[in-house]
Amino acid sequence: MNAAAATWHEGERALQSRAGIGQRMAEIGPRVVRDHMPDQHRSFFAQLPFLIAGSLDAEGRPWASVLAAPPGFAHAPDPMHLRIDARPLRDDPLGAALAPGAPIGLLGIEPHTRRRNRMNGVVEALDARGFSVAVGQSFGNCPKYIQAREPLFVGGAQDAHVGPRSDRLDMKAQRMVRAADTFFIATAHPSAGDAGSPAHGIDVSHRGGRPGFVQFSGEDTLTVPDFVGNTFFNTLGNIAINPVAGLLFIDFETGDLLQLFVKAEIVWDGPEVAVFAGAERLLRMQVVAAQHAPAALPLRFGPAALSPHLEATGRWPAPA
Repeated sequence: MNAAAATWHEGERALQSRAGIGQRMAEIGPRVVRDHMPDQHRSFFAQLPFLIAGSLDAEGRPWASVLAAPPGFAHAPDPMHLRIDARPLRDDPLGAALAPGAPIGLLGIEPHTRRRNRMNGVVEALDARGFSVAVGQSFGNCPKYIQAREPLFVGGAQDAHVGPRSDRLDMKAQRMVRAADTFFIATAHPSAGDAGSPAHGIDVSHRGGRPGFVQFSGEDTLTVPDFVGNTFFNTLGNIAINPVAGLLFIDFETGDLLQLFVKAEIVWDGPEVAVFAGAERLLRMQVVAAQHAPAALPLRFGPAALSPHLEATGRWPAPA
């Protein structure tokens, strides 16, 4: 396997080629996507009070989840491993997914400094306190579209749990989505559950925009503009060959969590794309399952300062 194929799977390479950057990404990919965490990433994870995680349920469906605890709960004893001393909420799909050998995607994000780093790998060990992850891929991300807001650890969510699953969004969930300026998205290569190339794993990423950038068609179909990014195409590359995703919305004032499993498709061009200023393409997602966890995140966040990169994107009416 050559270096580019080891770094990018066929979906990512196809989208990079479509964007006219296939050769450039083949050259730089092996330099920016590492098989270990550099010291800067190791210290970064250790200062965070929360991590976003992507996992697969028993049916192979991706879900996005959040783990939170006082800073230091995530720490890297060496460049090849990340230890996480936290467990998922009761009934969160991540809880059932954690098993030795299971693929996992992790996103460390510090909103108030607009820093983020990704680490994808496999669960190596599991115990009552948490779990350890062996690194498959480690790479940084640009600060685009991150809304700056500072977290405060408030605790008090130890007994929180995820509510019953539904096949549609109720009014409270719809209001939460409409007001969002941020969400997280987990996607996976179809062979993510099998041993193989580190590129064939699960990934979890961030999406940001002005409030209202996630739009509804009907009650349960979401349309999101895809703005210019780092051109890795991790998320869209997965969706191109495995058109499903897990979404996580966080109410940063109340600590409410909303997790969705969706069927996804990429809208490449046409009048729909033109409606969204700054969009290069759209992501359309049909909600299949939804679950809500009120006040489950033991963090509250200060007011948001929108990313300056949003000046090149659209403006929508403020959500009611």
